[in-house]
Amino acid sequence: MFKGSNVAIVTPFKNNKLDEEAYLKLINFHLDNGTNGLVPAGTTGESPTLSHDEHEKVIEICIKESNGKIPVIAGTGSNSTEEAVALTKHAEKAGADGVLVVTPYYNKPTQEGLYQHYKKINDNTNLPIIIYNIPSRCVIDMSVDTMARLFELKNIAGVKDATGDLDRLDQTIKKLGNEFIQLTGEDGLALEFNRRGGVGVISVTANIAPKLCSDMQKFSKSNLDNELKEAQKIDKILQPVHKSLFIESNPAPVKYAAKLLGLCSDEIRLPLVNIKKDTEEEVKKALKSAELI
Repeated sequence: MFKGSNVAIVTPFKNNKLDEEAYLKLINFHLDNGTNGLVPAGTTGESPTLSHDEHEKVIEICIKESNGKIPVIAGTGSNSTEEAVALTKHAEKAGADGVLVVTPYYNKPTQEGLYQHYKKINDNTNLPIIIYNIPSRCVIDMSVDTMARLFELKNIAGVKDATGDLDRLDQTIKKLGNEFIQLTGEDGLALEFNRRGGVGVISVTANIAPKLCSDMQKFSKSNLDNELKEAQKIDKILQPVHKSLFIESNPAPVKYAAKLLGLCSDEIRLPLVNIKKDTEEEVKKALKSAELI
């Protein structure tokens, strides 16, 4: 259902407002360069600082402009269960193909609280739900056992795993089987993640290197030696790019990279700020090494 290179698409701003012209340009950039899915209004899309109206508009525009050509997995998570339900209902009405729901941050719910949070969302939609497990940002870590409980519900389809722990992938496959969709949220681990049974990535790097990311994903699942070698070659090219985009808090570096490529401005909302000059140089260096500029 959801696989390959799915971009956690940035939200471009102009004078602190959504830059619709640049956003349409970005969406078509992905449609033209092999991206397998669009993920608007996620953390990379600066969802924490989007107003409710902006959040809904970003999703609506993405769905309308992509026009069914590739899946749209809308970011609808919140640390308020009722807000997550409302955002999910809106995404379904707007025509999303699925939703990405982050574990509730700051509240620090127990495993039972996590279960009930996702169950409430599950009970209020017919869309496939991808759990977003990212302990580094949310403090909490959803256990494999809790995911197994949730997978028994009708709409829980998979996970965006940003734990950085490849052993977690093995444990989840063993417990939940291969029908549970496993996407990594760690660009640097995308190749090994797929080789160990994952089916794709929700990517930051794909914002600026969509074809490389989609080709790497395609070749990484091949049974042909020459294509696996091509995946390894692309992965080696991308590693410095991945690293440079996380020197400072995402999405500030990738927005700067997008500016270098003429895709959108690097304007970002507080409390995030534009990257330092030293980081700019590292991003430029990485993009040049990958022949992106």
